[in-house]
Amino acid sequence: MKSTLGENIAAEPPSRAESVKESPAEPPLKRAYARPARAAMPLADDRAAFYRAHFPGSTRAEWNDWRWQIKNRITSVAAAERILHLSHDERAALTLKGQCLPLSVTPYYASLLDPDDSSQAMRRCVIPTLSERLIMPGEALDPLGEDHDSPAEGLVHRYPDRVLFLTTGFCSTYCRYCTRSRAVGGHKGLAPSKKRWEKAIAYIEAHPEVRDVLLSGGDPLTLTDEQIEWLLARLRRIPHVEMLRIGSKVPAVLPQRVTPELCKMLKRYHPLFVSLHFTHPDELTPETTRACERLADAGIPLGSQTVLLSGINDQVDTLKSLYHGLLKCRVRPYYLYQCDPIAGSGHFRTSVDTGLDMIRGLRGWTSGYAIPSFVIDAPGGGGKIPLLPEYVKGRDERGLLLINYEGNTYRYPDGIEHDSSLPTQ
Repeated sequence: MKSTLGENIAAEPPSRAESVKESPAEPPLKRAYARPARAAMPLADDRAAFYRAHFPGSTRAEWNDWRWQIKNRITSVAAAERILHLSHDERAALTLKGQCLPLSVTPYYASLLDPDDSSQAMRRCVIPTLSERLIMPGEALDPLGEDHDSPAEGLVHRYPDRVLFLTTGFCSTYCRYCTRSRAVGGHKGLAPSKKRWEKAIAYIEAHPEVRDVLLSGGDPLTLTDEQIEWLLARLRRIPHVEMLRIGSKVPAVLPQRVTPELCKMLKRYHPLFVSLHFTHPDELTPETTRACERLADAGIPLGSQTVLLSGINDQVDTLKSLYHGLLKCRVRPYYLYQCDPIAGSGHFRTSVDTGLDMIRGLRGWTSGYAIPSFVIDAPGGGGKIPLLPEYVKGRDERGLLLINYEGNTYRYPDGIEHDSSLPTQ
């Protein structure tokens, strides 16, 4: 296989995948007991109708090729208008100069958007509006202070034992509330470069306290299999790196990328964890489910991080539906994020009380596995701070007073001294 790891690695993958040689056939007896391979990526009827209408001449094989999906992204006003009836607000936002974050939506994800309703939750997440131009007090391009904690380009070392490794500045689909809108979409030098990667890895090698590396971006799963494996293999050679993580929204916006070949490769680098980004239950399609199943079948623990967004997922029933669906895909809800104060994100942010209400509406009313931690990533580089509704009512001489999910008060005998007059067992 010809190496693609040059001085600068293309931000987009090559036009066609190189086939992976399969291992020799197993003996008949062993094969009889082998677990059957999962079927090819499903294609829902509405997705088939969509690509026939908007990409005439394309084939099902092309639609299910992640490289074709990236090549045919919706990135212009004209392309968006062929698929959506743009509102005046959307069209104005798309035509104004100086847009911070470019438009990019995969054909797959575009097929999930309502062509007539600009207020649809998923459409609001990926199609820009003029609200992005309104900068509210407290907002900033880098509110989390990541650049301040960056000892090497594309590397953030904030917590004592782990680092964030920004492998690429490219995503197949850009979320309008993106925390790193300042750095992705071609705005800054986060192109996948071996030279840049080597400097980040050298820093990790020189700091034995780093035991956990999170590969993020951009979206690292938009890199080629060879590029991802180079990074994983290189990091796995570092003795003090105990675990690797990948952060990605690919299964939600580009499920075709999660190929059997990719999963077969990832399986070689355990312990490996994948943190996914899901926003709304309508993202849980048959294609997304298959992508998550493939990762889970490779033995990869999956967690989901959801950003709380006003008018999109700030209802308990919406989050409950999302989290129940994720668990069926073997994805554990991990974090519910208060929306970061990125410049131009005011129309997405809820109050913190709304987030606490979401947790209050989940705790006790559904499975514990379906309840994430509600966190604020503290502006200025303070890191993730968990918040909980107030379940401690107070204390009296008989112990701690607790409020349960129904609002009833219970007492726990905490801090009560032993009474020697009581009988012992």
